[in-house]
Amino acid sequence: MGIILWIVFGALVGWIASMIMKTNSQQGPLIDIVVGIVGAVLGGWIMSFIGKTGVSGFNLYSFIVALIGACILIAIVKAVRRT
Repeated sequence: MGIILWIVFGALVGWIASMIMKTNSQQGPLIDIVVGIVGAVLGGWIMSFIGKTGVSGFNLYSFIVALIGACILIAIVKAVRRT
């Protein structure tokens, strides 16, 4: 994927993940992009352990993988901030 597509994909995934994890009011658009992109990498890494492919383009499977990774990333950050 091109850099512009990664940014758009990351923004969309980060925004939806922040709504699911109820952190939308604490994050801005830049954080949504970062969470989405890092979440896509994390989700792809987790899926490689299961034996599946990671993020392979702008499709529903990649969106779900990235969304799972972004939600896990937000949960980790929330857990670290509480302590």
